[in-house]
Amino acid sequence: MQAVRHFSDPEVCVQYVARLRWPDGPVCPACGGTEHSYLKTRYVWKCKGCKKQFSVKVGTIFEDSPISLDKWLAAIWLIANAKNGISSYELARHTGMTQKSAWFVLQRIRLAMQTGSFDKFDGGIEVDETFIGGKARNMHRADRERRMRGKTGPSGNKTTVAGALQRGGRVRAQVLPGSPSRRLLHAHVRKHVAEGATVYTDNLRSYSGLEEYGYDHRAVDHAQQYVDGRVHTNGMENFWALLKRGLNGTYVSVQPFHLFRYLDERCFTYNERHRDDLGRFEVVLQAVAGKRLTWAQLTGR
Repeated sequence: MQAVRHFSDPEVCVQYVARLRWPDGPVCPACGGTEHSYLKTRYVWKCKGCKKQFSVKVGTIFEDSPISLDKWLAAIWLIANAKNGISSYELARHTGMTQKSAWFVLQRIRLAMQTGSFDKFDGGIEVDETFIGGKARNMHRADRERRMRGKTGPSGNKTTVAGALQRGGRVRAQVLPGSPSRRLLHAHVRKHVAEGATVYTDNLRSYSGLEEYGYDHRAVDHAQQYVDGRVHTNGMENFWALLKRGLNGTYVSVQPFHLFRYLDERCFTYNERHRDDLGRFEVVLQAVAGKRLTWAQLTGR
């Protein structure tokens, strides 16, 4: 409530976002000029070089959005600090926007939560996979036939997600384009884990052969035990539980082609768990620039 009251003034919203986006002062997105004048009645700057006007929304996830910044900032605060996520219906009730607009806002905020880091994990790394999706018998017949078409095995009606967790650190998760085969899981490990690291997995045969890439691979057989000294995947299992709690309890139904966006959200909240509410809020705000998502891109139309 303190955040809602603080950002109820449009001028406060504009200056707050501008300070985080341009620590050294506003920069013209057209020519890169730093000399400008501020039009307070319209909350825009006018560049003295190219004479063009620009707002704090230009070049961010807010661009071309008629939704005011006070609602955007409230939405960012809510999703960044919700342990199990917040649905578009709940956000719509809180902010007074429509459910369709709230869903679009949440998807654009999830884009800002993407890390996009190329750094690889080192040390002790837990790697595991899970399946996301409803039971086939509970699906509508058309959905069941569409998802099962050409698919076999335990992931026939589900989406496979692989994750890597650096013990005491960060987590990453990605959607796999198929069942958890050796080729896909090895590629996942090589993408996120540095050579020489110790990789802890379960006894799935697809993980065998990681030693060929310079990893110290250690596996635990869950048919016999879940922990063998330091060899376990309990950290990743904990993350899967948090992920599914949000997907099943808050979002209920997530289409497979949008699943990676929800993974970005859950990874963000887990990785920033040591910050307070304001810290997580500002991390998202500092990442809104340079990320644009249109309705056509989101819906594939």
